[in-house]
Order: sequence, then structure tokens, then C-alpha cells
Amino acid sequence: MLVTITAGAAFLGAGLVAWRLRPRNPLGPLLMAEGVLWTLHQFPLPLPREVVALTVGAWPALLAHLIMAFPTGRLGSRASRLVVGLAYLCVAVLGLRQLAGPAGETIGLAGSFALVLIGLAVIALQVVRLRTSSVTRRRQLMPVLAAAVVATALFVVYKPVMIAGGSAPALALSVQLAFGAIPLAFLGGLLRRRIDRGGVAGLVVRLIREPHPATLQTALAETLHDPALRVGYWVSESGAYLDVEGRPVQAGPRQVVTEVDRDGPLAVLTHDPALLEEPELIEAACAAASLALENERLTAELRARLRQLAESRTEIVRAAEAERRRLERDLHDGVQQRLLSIPLTLSLAEAALDSGPEESGAERVRPLIAEARDTALTTLGEVRALAQGIHPPILTERGLVGAVCELAAVAPVPVTVSSDGAGDLPAEVETTAYYVVAEALSNLAKHSAADRAAVRIGRTLGRLSVEIQDNGRGGADPEHGSGLRGLAGRVETNGGSLRVHSPPGQGTRIEATLPCG
Repeated sequence: MLVTITAGAAFLGAGLVAWRLRPRNPLGPLLMAEGVLWTLHQFPLPLPREVVALTVGAWPALLAHLIMAFPTGRLGSRASRLVVGLAYLCVAVLGLRQLAGPAGETIGLAGSFALVLIGLAVIALQVVRLRTSSVTRRRQLMPVLAAAVVATALFVVYKPVMIAGGSAPALALSVQLAFGAIPLAFLGGLLRRRIDRGGVAGLVVRLIREPHPATLQTALAETLHDPALRVGYWVSESGAYLDVEGRPVQAGPRQVVTEVDRDGPLAVLTHDPALLEEPELIEAACAAASLALENERLTAELRARLRQLAESRTEIVRAAEAERRRLERDLHDGVQQRLLSIPLTLSLAEAALDSGPEESGAERVRPLIAEARDTALTTLGEVRALAQGIHPPILTERGLVGAVCELAAVAPVPVTVSSDGAGDLPAEVETTAYYVVAEALSNLAKHSAADRAAVRIGRTLGRLSVEIQDNGRGGADPEHGSGLRGLAGRVETNGGSLRVHSPPGQGTRIEATLPCG
């Protein structure tokens, strides 16, 4: 009897603690109700048997409910709701069997065996649940579910003995001890959470002693007991969360994201959803590691810049080589051939002067000289076109805003240009911004099917911003277009960033930001 009362008191105590810590979680009331029903079931009550069976005798069904609903207090799956519903139905049938007359005994026997089968179903579902859970979730579930499975298994063994009218004092004591171990395991889990929070202090010490880029992620994973945890750091230039290698961080198929803010976006943790049930632990760990998060965010940003710089250098080398070959081809096929034709034409003119009378020679020389002159003018035009491809003369003549207005004037659709004054700009910044607008308007004519566009040029806090927006079909992707990809490399080489926002059917917005002193 002492073991029985102790087990009931343990359920009551665990329920009170759970209710106090998490008043919105139904687990606390379930634990207390189980403790009350279990204790009352051990004493004769001055109530009709049907009433006792339907109330106090419902403790096995409530125990199944408690096991299936741990740790959230809610039945999450259809199978768990089905099993718990059948358990309560069996209790109701057993409680009302006396009303069935002579068939009551048969109904009671069938209901008791059904209760045994439900116990087996509870055990099977918990075994499957543990096997399919993540490491973090299994660590939370193991103590309580292990005790619950043992208690349920002993009850399944003991119930047929009771039905047969046998006596097994040792088995009955084992059931009571295993039953009392469930709330103790629950309290042990709460104590372990307290210990885990205490481990946050060790996290701070470790991060101070081992300032290594990979230390923070490893330390947080060990402190939160989630080996799959990943840390991403906010990099404003990229507008994304990156890891220490500069790669984007995204949640896995069975992970959730927790943001860490410190006067703005700082980092994200991708972790097991089970940790959401311990928000205090995550909050404490993130607060303790916030300084290290800030330091490693800067490291991630630096690595991302280095990665972009390396990629930009590669693109520049490729673009320079391609441009060199294009210039060589244009000079060879065009300018060189025309320049060679000029002396040949002049030689023919000279030979014509020497081969005949002065008047007839002049008549033959005049068209040759005209041809040489036209060839020279044509060659001069080609040379100017090549020079304009290297540096547009209009930038020197009219500045960036004027050059952009010229581009807008010859665009195939109406383009509005607005500017708050770009001022004097470094030549390389001005040229890069000009080509960003030129490429954007060229893509607008080729691919966007837009009927209007707008260009905005601004300069604030030492940075030049250029934005081109249209109302076309969208869907532009720098990864699948050499023009935009080349522009991005050119912008990044000058210390800036290029972003393309182009959702399908919603137009395209290209934003370039360049440092201009």
C-alpha cells in the first residue's frame, strides 16, 4: 500500500511541477489526474460499481493517453488518437457491463482482453516512435517512454492473471514500482533540462578558450544535443545567411529555423524541431554565444567577400581574354584590311599618273583618291566604335545621368530617369554604372516584353545606387545569363553588389550598389 500511495503522490507532484513550469501544456493536468485515479483505485469507495468503474477505473486509459501525448500533452497522430479512443471505449464497456445482464461477464472478459491488446498497441507505437525519432527527440523521450513501456508491458502480463483469478504478489509489486517510475523519469527529465541550462556557462568558457571558426557551431550542437545543428550568419551584402565558408544556410527537411537578433539580424540556427519545446535553453545558449556569433558573422562575411572576389577575378580574366580576342578579330577583319587597302589604292593612283598623259592620268587618279579617302573615313569610324566599346565618350561629355538619359531616349519602350544628383564619380564607377543600365535596358528589349521601365540613380553615404525596374514578364536569373553574370562580376570587382529581383510575372528589378568615396 505504501508503494501505491507513493506512486500516486509522485504523479501528483510531477503534475504540479509540469503545470507550474508550462501552464499551457495539458501534460500537467494529465499527470495529476492519473495520480488521483490511481490512488483512489486502491481503496474501496462508497459509490456504485458502475460509477467507480467509469471514473476511478479509467486509470489505464488515462495512462495510455498520457504516454501517447508525451511531451506536448496533445495526441499528434491519427494512430495515437485511435488507440486512446479505444482505451476509453473499453473502460466504458467494462464499467457498464453489469447493465447487460447475463452477458455482462462475457463482455467484461472481452473488454479486459481488448485492454491488453490496446496495451500492446501502445508499446508497439512507442517503440516505432523512438526508432524513427531524431537524436535530439529521442533524448527527450527515452526516460519517460522507457519507464512507460516497461509499466505497460508488466500490466499486459498481469491483467490476464487477474482475469484468471490468480495471485502474483511479486508481479503486482513490479507493476506498482514501474508505474511509480514514470513520474520520477519525468522529473528526471526536468532536472536534466536544468543541467543543460547550466551547461551554457561552460559554453561561454569554451568559446573564450577556443576561438576557432568551427568551435561555435560544434559547441552549440553539443550544448543543445543536436548534432545536425547548423549556424548561419547574416551578411548584408548578400542579403542572406551564410555559413563560415560563405555558403547559404537553409533548413533541412526535418529542421526548423530560429533567428538570433542583436540590434538587427545576426544569425540563424537550423535545428531539430524538438528544441522548440525548450525555448529557455535555446534563448540562454544564443544569449551566451551572441558575442561569438557577432565575431563569426564578420568572419563569414569576410569569407563570402573573398569567395566573391575570387569568382570575380576569374570572370574578369575570362572576360578580358574574350574581349582581347574580339578586338583582335575586329582589328584584323575590319580595320587592318581597310588600312592595307589604302596604300594599295594610292599605289594604283601613282601608277596611273605615270602611265599616261597628264589629263587622262588625272581623270583615272581622281576616283582612286576618293576611294582611299572613303576607306580612311570608314576605318576612322570603326576605330571610334571600338574605342566607344572600351569607354563610351558620352560619359566624358555628359556624365552618368546624361549618358543614361541618352540610353533611355533610344530605348524601345518609354523609360523614365530620376536622379538626386550623382555628382563627380570615379571613372571606373561611372563606367560600371553605365553598363549596368545599358545591359538592363538591352535585356528589357530582348526578353522582358515590358511596355515601360524606370531608372533611378542616387548617392548616399558614399555609395552610388542604380536601380532599373520594368513591368515585364520577370524570371531573369543571373545564373543562366552571361550578361547579368558578367555585370555582377564587374560590380563586385569594384567593391559593390548586384541584386536581381525577378519573380515570374511581376517584372524585374536590378539594384547595383557601388562605393564612390
